[in-house]
Amino acid sequence: MTANLVSPRVRAGTPRRVLIERRLRRYAPSAQERVRALAARHTRVADLAVSFPALLFALALPRPGENPELAIACAIRGRPLREVAAAARVPSWLRRLPVEGLTRPLPRLPAGEPFGRRIVNHFPRSPKLMDMWLEIVSGADYWINEPFALWIAREFARDAKGVKIDSLRLVGLWAWFSQRAETDAHRFIETRWLAEMRFGVAHGAARAWLNRLKLELAFAGRAIADVWLRPGSFEGYDFVPLDSAERLDEEAAAMGNCIRSYAYDVADDFCRLWSIRRDGRRVANLEVRRGQPLLQISELKAARNEPAPVEIWWLATRWLHQHDLPSIRPAQRANRNSQPDAVVWRRLWRPYWLAKRSLPVWLPLAPTWHVIAALR
Repeated sequence: MTANLVSPRVRAGTPRRVLIERRLRRYAPSAQERVRALAARHTRVADLAVSFPALLFALALPRPGENPELAIACAIRGRPLREVAAAARVPSWLRRLPVEGLTRPLPRLPAGEPFGRRIVNHFPRSPKLMDMWLEIVSGADYWINEPFALWIAREFARDAKGVKIDSLRLVGLWAWFSQRAETDAHRFIETRWLAEMRFGVAHGAARAWLNRLKLELAFAGRAIADVWLRPGSFEGYDFVPLDSAERLDEEAAAMGNCIRSYAYDVADDFCRLWSIRRDGRRVANLEVRRGQPLLQISELKAARNEPAPVEIWWLATRWLHQHDLPSIRPAQRANRNSQPDAVVWRRLWRPYWLAKRSLPVWLPLAPTWHVIAALR
């Protein structure tokens, strides 16, 4: 039975104690004491340093709340490696995992054979990245699915610096809804997740999706009734209020800019956005905010956020000042800390909550803009 636990190299003539000692030295200094203490309990347990190093690590540093004694007993009795690993809830594919960078208990990881055959191709090259890589793969599988876990494992191993850790939940949600055309959140996705994508492309598409969701959450299908100023023609140009989610979305797509991100400010009466057009052609976007005490131009941009020409600034200034500004006093909202529309919020996220049977703290039932900001 011991043959199931001992590497062929041991049987080929290398003294077992020498090979085991050599392998024990590979563990991180912070894990050495506990790993060696466990290995000293029995020769068959020590043999795991050769045959399944990550399993020995997992038994020495178990996950919180887990008791490794059953798996240790299996090893001492000389049971097959697969049985010992199953008792410890350690996937068989971790047998090939380098242990030099392991310093924390192994997280829960997918154990299926198809997944295992593919994931071993994406181990990070640097031992320093191993703990983080394992946590990322574990979270991606738990909160999204195995295909996404494989993808992020590859992307992190390929370019760890290029993967924005703080945005993984956003990218994961976008990828999850990309594959569920029946959901309401799916209809706001312009670019769907594909396993062939690089992380940067995926992150950009996820941010664009979130900005469209922000419009829906802020406006809830309603248009802004009070646009503060008069729409219409002025000196050959048309000033069109961007007073709804649809208009803002259409304008952002046509102008290639970031005005979708102004959804909260518009819906909460901090500002008003306008499209300046000539003969139906979009020329610039204008932001008007409350000043002290009069309305004032806060921002004026041409397409792709380029600075607007001085002629357009002069035009917008004359248009603004043709109004009786002292008499325009936009009402202050009683609640300056409004939140996303609760009905829309639950409609968007409900399919995910039900599928995961969970309300994660980072995507709670109660709507809040802080959650949206954290996702970005």
